[in-house]
Amino acid sequence: MRLLRYLGLRLALIVPVLFGVIVLVFLLVRVLPGDPVQAFVTPSSTQEDIEAIRARLGLDIPLWQQFLVYLRGLFVGDLGTSIQSGTPVATELATRLAPTLELVFLSVGVALVLSIIVGVWSAMRVNRPFDHMSRVTSLVGTALPEFWLGLVLIVVGYQTLHWFPAPSGRLDRSVELAPLTGAELLDATLTLNGPAFVSALQHLALPMLTIVIGVSASLMRSVRAAALQIRASAPWQTATAHGVRGNALFAGYLMRGTLSRIPTLVAIVLGNVLGGVVLVEYVFAWEGMGQWLLRGLLVRDYPVVQAGVVIIALVYAFAYLIADLIHAALDPRVRL
Repeated sequence: MRLLRYLGLRLALIVPVLFGVIVLVFLLVRVLPGDPVQAFVTPSSTQEDIEAIRARLGLDIPLWQQFLVYLRGLFVGDLGTSIQSGTPVATELATRLAPTLELVFLSVGVALVLSIIVGVWSAMRVNRPFDHMSRVTSLVGTALPEFWLGLVLIVVGYQTLHWFPAPSGRLDRSVELAPLTGAELLDATLTLNGPAFVSALQHLALPMLTIVIGVSASLMRSVRAAALQIRASAPWQTATAHGVRGNALFAGYLMRGTLSRIPTLVAIVLGNVLGGVVLVEYVFAWEGMGQWLLRGLLVRDYPVVQAGVVIIALVYAFAYLIADLIHAALDPRVRL
């Protein structure tokens, strides 16, 4: 019952957060230099033509009215129409969100598993060769810029070793795949399409590895620090003094205490990766939401930018919600 009340409170807090993001993004994209109308202006355009374009885009009315129109559309699920393509934003988002989420969630999931294994193992062998090696590796991985690392992986994995396909999309053009969700690896699995699964996995490998290296490096340090704090805590010292050994000590104290501190870190990392995936998508020509959002920002496509940022904020908010619920389930003090 306490967990359900906690869930209700956290859900209620998401509403003002999302509303604040909507207002802030709406205002910021209009403060930035540039005018989306200029994309339609030609040397022969007159002032009347420019005003007609502005009216067609709904930019001729006061700012507060534009916001009310945008807010009214959000309540009915209308994200607006792209200024550049003339296509509904929801239609474009539907084809680009799933591949980005697939890339982000798979990368963070793999990085989390590696971080827990290496971080806990390192904490159990503190100041030994493995611990020193893992700390140096995490430091180097944290310092590597994603766009540079992606280019290096392309040169090594594609150009030199020829192990991976060219960074030119998410699937080989010769492979046929019936789209279900838009995430090629998931669609290939659901339709039992072996060639499409192999092709999607090959195209996914390098961009996913680029994200995994950076994420696992930062997460591993946090996991190691949390495990060391557990080993230095009074419950751990008391358990070892009373002769608790083996799996009861490892699972009952170390892993439970360490894992209870990980969900919030994962939520932070997930939000950072989702917000910064644009660099990885640009390097690997991955036609996802990040690349789409960047192009919209460059040409001041207001509906595209607004929809992309709101979706990122929504994923971020629910990631924090799930992290808090897991934390509350593992640590009763949070529910109290």
